[in-house]
Amino acid sequence: MKLPNDARFGTICIHAGQEPEPATGAIIPPIFQTSTYVQDALGKHKGYEYGRTQNPTRAALEANIAALEGGRAGFAFASGMAAIGAIASLLQAGDHTVVTDNTYGGTYRLFERVLRRYNLEFTYVDTSKAAEVEAAIRPTTRLVFLETPTNPMMQIADIARVAEIAHARAALVVVDNTFASPFVQQPIRLGADLVIHSTTKYLNGHSDGIGGVVVATGEKEIEWLRFVQNAAGAILGPFESWLVLRGTKTLALRMPQHNANGLALAQCLARHPKVHKVFYPGLPDHPQHELARRQMRGFGGMLSFELGSLEAARAVLDHVRLMALAESLGGVETLICHPATMTHASVPDERKRRLGISDGLVRISVGVEDVEDLKADLEQALARV
Repeated sequence: MKLPNDARFGTICIHAGQEPEPATGAIIPPIFQTSTYVQDALGKHKGYEYGRTQNPTRAALEANIAALEGGRAGFAFASGMAAIGAIASLLQAGDHTVVTDNTYGGTYRLFERVLRRYNLEFTYVDTSKAAEVEAAIRPTTRLVFLETPTNPMMQIADIARVAEIAHARAALVVVDNTFASPFVQQPIRLGADLVIHSTTKYLNGHSDGIGGVVVATGEKEIEWLRFVQNAAGAILGPFESWLVLRGTKTLALRMPQHNANGLALAQCLARHPKVHKVFYPGLPDHPQHELARRQMRGFGGMLSFELGSLEAARAVLDHVRLMALAESLGGVETLICHPATMTHASVPDERKRRLGISDGLVRISVGVEDVEDLKADLEQALARV
């Protein structure tokens, strides 16, 4: 089934990378749960040799997500962190990376506690300010690693401007697009070279699988990622690949509801007298609101809000009924968490304070439930503060 060149996003979600299975005509790609493939003769096979190296289910997913992001090739890994690790393998000892300072705690932990051991250097800046990115680039800078929107402070980087700056200095731009999804934001079309997702989140959408993916555009990066995926072996399994393929089929249906519910809940919280501040790019007082309007399609389903103290945050977290207290995000159900002690526990306290990740900060991954029920749940929990 060949997609037309002008196929729209919702059609790409359902059809890209997926052909009816030839033996039976099954419309859904099968789960090829196999470790190896029988060869017809020595040196003669059907394009598949070993399950780590190739798997048809994984290949269908990789083609699907590459098409959604407008990239040339995709590579699926066992987790979002494994995907980031694969990107880091593009670097060599002495290379330097500029990183969003308010990046996910697991990314910071990988860079600081693992990769620095191999003589890699990282500088963290506020990437919502392009001038800070430009000032941080050195002759040894090979990557600019953006997270936008950031976790959990929801800062937005101007991807096109950062790409212009980085490319002028021969550095590649990597964007962790997990918080947005390809429906909301397509960094490659804005100049990024590589895009990362934790497929665990919006791409899967159902909170039932762990995975990661890298989408690449350059031939050199594609060749290396294909090599390192096989050499290091942190691949996404066939069943998990099938789960994400199931998820991307409804991405164009789910994301408008995440967008609508996220905005409605942010507006509700912004009016509440016990809420000090709401961090959501869809609110007019967000410092990058106009940039988000230009760069994104909707503002996503992630938001954070400040309650002023750990006691106030605990009161809300302990008394929500519909929202689930849990890490992760991007599922159909609403999740609520405490970044300082959960998602960003690995970040040093002084650094958390500087970034605004206080003990009173609460983060919500807004699901697709009826938004009036979500509002009511927050109202009754905030009454405990």
